[in-house]
Amino acid sequence: MTPREALHRYFGYDSFRPLQSEIVNSVLSGRDTLALMPTGGGKSICFQVPTLVKASEDEDRRLCLVITPLIALMKDQVENLEARGIHAAAIYTGMSYDRQRVALDNCLYGPYHFLYCSPERLESEDFKARLRDLPIGLIAVDEAHCISQWGYDFRPSYLNIQKVRETLPDVPVLALTATAPPEVVEDIQRRLGFAEPNVLRKSFHRENLQYIVRRTDDKPKQVAHILSRVAGSAIVYVRNRKRAQELAEWLKANGESVNFYHAGLTTQERNKRQEAWKDGRTRVIVATNAFGMGIDKADVRLVIHHDLPSSLESYYQEAGRAGRDGETAYAVLLYNDQDKQKARKRVSDNYPSKEFIEKVYHNTCDFLQVGQGSGYGHSFTLHMDRLCQVMHLPLLQTYSALHILTQAGYFHFEEEHETQPRVRINVPRQQFGEYTLSTPQVEMLDYLMRHYSGIFTDLQYVHEADDAAQHEILVSLAKRGILTYIPRAVGCSLTFTRDREADIYLSPMVYDERQERFVRQLRAMVEYAEQDQFCREQLLLAYFGENDAPPCGHCDVCRNLATSLAHLEH
Repeated sequence: MTPREALHRYFGYDSFRPLQSEIVNSVLSGRDTLALMPTGGGKSICFQVPTLVKASEDEDRRLCLVITPLIALMKDQVENLEARGIHAAAIYTGMSYDRQRVALDNCLYGPYHFLYCSPERLESEDFKARLRDLPIGLIAVDEAHCISQWGYDFRPSYLNIQKVRETLPDVPVLALTATAPPEVVEDIQRRLGFAEPNVLRKSFHRENLQYIVRRTDDKPKQVAHILSRVAGSAIVYVRNRKRAQELAEWLKANGESVNFYHAGLTTQERNKRQEAWKDGRTRVIVATNAFGMGIDKADVRLVIHHDLPSSLESYYQEAGRAGRDGETAYAVLLYNDQDKQKARKRVSDNYPSKEFIEKVYHNTCDFLQVGQGSGYGHSFTLHMDRLCQVMHLPLLQTYSALHILTQAGYFHFEEEHETQPRVRINVPRQQFGEYTLSTPQVEMLDYLMRHYSGIFTDLQYVHEADDAAQHEILVSLAKRGILTYIPRAVGCSLTFTRDREADIYLSPMVYDERQERFVRQLRAMVEYAEQDQFCREQLLLAYFGENDAPPCGHCDVCRNLATSLAHLEH
């Protein structure tokens, strides 16, 4: 089967988009490949097509391991592939051991072609041991910039991919990202152990996307004004959850069809709001940067940044969610003098002093009652408000300190960890007759006993609680003491990756160099917002290494320049 035959047979397309064919051929030749494609460029096709082509030729290399941090993306792509008759599986946080085992067995023995997992899953020794037996012919790394310490969204868990490459040395890797300046491009290839440099890139130029900066001292009013002038679906990005909720409520009170979204909501509620926005039942979503990755919605007409992003990488990626259908769209950044002051404070918030970080380390260990020389491998649910209250710590800087300690290898801290529902049956089966139970309660207990071994002795992760009616049944049984039910919740988790130590060490790479880069990124973002002499898209493209791009002709700077020239001519 040729790549074009696979594209047509499975996906219904007659031809590849620009750059897709080159990437597919590079992968099929067995070369490690880094593909840089703007948001909406069709990255998934670049690993799906070569996998299907290889599978038609070599049963021993029929599986693609897809590493992505986005559970929603995993589920969406698995559903889409299955709908096309292509077998795929995903393993993610909260799945029972039995379901994970079944998924891996399906990939080993069944006609499966794709296995999706998170980078954190690669820490599991059991999972790594199973990888050796799977018929893996390709490793696809989504959001590959996350492996670079210089990337705007570095995630230490991505470094686990290096060990996978050691386990599967003959399997090529396809790294995919929408945003990476030149130094990050080099770092990705080095950290993934590329046999030789091989970068395929599509220009970051977006003909249909108009970049605009508006100076305003009344941002909510300006957001409402812009929304009234531009029809169609819109995203408004803000920096924190409180502002997301407050701005959404203010816009709703002014007649807008709007909702808010942030990582503090449960997965069920996030999915519900995301689907309402995707389907057009909600026009505007006001969100933190937790929203947008992996969302397949081409007709977004407007992206507004209420607050200044931390880097041009994150700004470009978020703004690029507008106009993926090729029609005219707008990316508007709101800015005022206070943003520059806030940017300075953001440096100290994100990089508190080393002395403060060490204080947070010991205070957190004391709070969790972990003594020196112990702790390795132990996981805790961390209540940040309580920690900061008891230990008299500022909340925002404490979050930052825990992230830096994670990068330094002391903890694995997840700020938005979702705990799955868990159940344990407390009453022996033979005593059920002593209770007056409704038919739904009897059916629930019978289902739990049949599907979850060990449920009488230990708390077991269950998925039935995702349904509202079943959740109520579990609550009713828990109120009577028949079972223990811990509902789904979103919070922070912390796992010790080494025993508690008397002193900590923050290497220059973990702290000093990253702080310097953060300052440079913020400075570039401020300069982009404040300048009014150079085409905005030219500046963005130059940041990503495209130094010969012409002026776009339709950003606010180009338009003002054209207006000024017209006045001079008259």
